[in-house]
Amino acid sequence: MTDTTQFEAAAFRRLLQHLNQDRHDVQNIDLMTLAGFCRNCLADWYREAAQAAGTPMSKDQAREAIYGMPFAQWKARYQADASPEQLAAFQAAQQRHG
Repeated sequence: MTDTTQFEAAAFRRLLQHLNQDRHDVQNIDLMTLAGFCRNCLADWYREAAQAAGTPMSKDQAREAIYGMPFAQWKARYQADASPEQLAAFQAAQQRHG
């Protein structure tokens, strides 16, 4: 049987490229509303995996690994204030799935 870890890692790297280079216009609130996770969730999961493997990692280090730059820099470049429509959709999604 083939070890799938290399395929999973490649798919994960492609997901990050898609989110951070190809579609940085997609806001985290939209991801949370539609998919139930966002870039910050990915960073949390990444940090949890690192720590489970014995590698200490801060929240900021994990976010930089996921965003490809310090979070504050990404936020200043790409994150827009959530619109009233985005906030309403997020709240509705939380009620449906929460």
